[in-house]
Amino acid sequence: MQYRQLGRTDLEVSTVCMGCWAIVGDSTWGAQEEDDAIAAIRASLDAGVTFFDTAEAYGGGYSEELLAKALKGRRDEVVLASKVSPDHLDAATLRERCETSLRLLDTDRIDLYQIHWPSRRVPVAEALATLKALRAEGKIRAIGVSNYGTQDLTELLAAGRVESDQLCYSLLFRAVEYGIQQKCVDNDLSLLCYSPLCQGLLTGKFATADEVPEGRARTRLFSKDRPQSRHQEPGCEAELFAALTEVRRTCEALGKPMAEVALAWLLVQPGVTAVIAGARNADQARANARAGDLELPPAVVAQLSAATDAVKQTLGPNADMWQTESRMR
Repeated sequence: MQYRQLGRTDLEVSTVCMGCWAIVGDSTWGAQEEDDAIAAIRASLDAGVTFFDTAEAYGGGYSEELLAKALKGRRDEVVLASKVSPDHLDAATLRERCETSLRLLDTDRIDLYQIHWPSRRVPVAEALATLKALRAEGKIRAIGVSNYGTQDLTELLAAGRVESDQLCYSLLFRAVEYGIQQKCVDNDLSLLCYSPLCQGLLTGKFATADEVPEGRARTRLFSKDRPQSRHQEPGCEAELFAALTEVRRTCEALGKPMAEVALAWLLVQPGVTAVIAGARNADQARANARAGDLELPPAVVAQLSAATDAVKQTLGPNADMWQTESRMR
């Protein structure tokens, strides 16, 4: 496992972070056994993963509770990240939600506390002032954001420093490359990549669009006519599965699983500090961790990028994977 500095802080994080949304079990991911979830967290830690990302919105706090159970007695070995929802950013509510997350996580500090999505109601300077106060009190160690575009980041950085921007980024969804990535690089913000396997597409287990579960076939990669879709676009299903065919061929020639290669590709992209990969059992957790040691030849990196360029160009710069009217600016 490799480790990198988070922003300009003294926090060092594993390049593979365990994302803790899927372990709650819901309509997107399906039923989940609690024992399997706890086993996945512990297997990640044993494999060198020291970075765990959750949110108050994941299972209404259940994800945070699962982390607390699994990390009991090992809290000081990890960097814990959680997120507060954009509807909870007024000063009183933000403090209350932070205290709730601290209680559910069974800890006295959250290492990285992030705004989950930009708020159009509470001025960013106001939210940042509350977060700075929580940091001064020792309740959080570093401040981050998630789903902030270039304009949102510009307004945010005018009000104060944050250390990271957590964004949807994968071989199949590269909208951050249109400007957000460079903004992060220019300001020493760690780019944390969520959905790095594009909700399972980059595991190679789906051969056609019709095989993808409805809850995962609602992104802009798929047709607006798919159930649960929230966008008004034709999607790019033909380009998507043509790209997956090329990625599969490259991985087979390399002799490595597609998921590991997809994560390793992200880890050599500018500004990327960590990939946030979900795991629902111990085997998946160990497989994700192996990507932290996989070094891809430059020619393979270029080949993978070329394989997905058509998807990137079709989807364009909208970094919201789900909606045509982006929640980001």
